[in-house]
Amino acid sequence: MNPQQKSPSMMKLGLILYPFTMAAVAVNLYMLSLAWQRIGLPVLPPVTAVLISLVLCIPVNWLAARWVRSLFDEADG
Repeated sequence: MNPQQKSPSMMKLGLILYPFTMAAVAVNLYMLSLAWQRIGLPVLPPVTAVLISLVLCIPVNWLAARWVRSLFDEADG
């Protein structure tokens, strides 16, 4: 980055990354429900997995934004 440019804030990074982390959490939750079917638990419908991921995504999104921010800081030197 140009020294005059500021790196994006955590809030901005979080808003940019939210759709991607939400989709990743939804897919992983659905795949987990397919795996737990093996022990007799019911499979989550995909819509339910997406709705649950809306809430579960918040801490995951914060961690992802923090990680990307650290990569920006490392790249800036």
